[in-house]
Amino acid sequence: MSCSSSDFIYMENICKKFGKSEVLKNVTVKIARNKITSVVGDNGSGKSTLIKIMSGTLKPSSGSIYIEGKHYTYLTTKIAYNNGISTVYQDLSLDNFRDAVGNIFLGMEITKYGFILDYKEMNRQTEKLLQGLNINIPYTNIPVGYLSGGQRQSIAIARSIFQGEKLIIFDEPTAAMGIKESEAINALIKSLPSKGYTVVMISHDINQVYEISDRIYMLRNGQVIKYSDKEDITLNEIKQKIKGT
Repeated sequence: MSCSSSDFIYMENICKKFGKSEVLKNVTVKIARNKITSVVGDNGSGKSTLIKIMSGTLKPSSGSIYIEGKHYTYLTTKIAYNNGISTVYQDLSLDNFRDAVGNIFLGMEITKYGFILDYKEMNRQTEKLLQGLNINIPYTNIPVGYLSGGQRQSIAIARSIFQGEKLIIFDEPTAAMGIKESEAINALIKSLPSKGYTVVMISHDINQVYEISDRIYMLRNGQVIKYSDKEDITLNEIKQKIKGT
């Protein structure tokens, strides 16, 4: 496997040690531009560590990272941000006391005369953004802490897109959601590549992964045991590979 012009990120021979424990062992992954790539594996497989290295919150012990062809030995959160990479974590990192508009514009507020918040313009842009993503939030002016899990996840996705990200990493995006909300989030994530975004997802839900992914990496004990385009592998084969059967 080698880096190509269609790759947004290419991670080569990534290793990560915590003391004497080797969590990742020569892991190589290619994240294709405007596609959905998923990383699956049981607890302890190394998938969360790999994603943290990709987002810049962990440094690899060795290996190389290429973002659109540019080489890095490691990423920081600032480097990741400057390259248009963001992560939507399970806790979503939303301010529960702010409304949808306040969360989407957090740190990027629009002002008039340099110091007066322009709520009217921020509301207008929020409504346009949500409409473009087919996100239905009936009440955008109430604290997000009162919204459902699916609505909160949708706002977190909208915020990443608004802040100019090109690659969005999802950490268990439908954890603890009901069937209806999970279906809505899956549809939203699946629509992102057609809007020009690259998606990386880690999930324990193999059915979800198989439904919406273009390429799937299977990890076990810190190693890639198989990777495949979705059309070249069955759901049962993925389950068997992960379990080692």
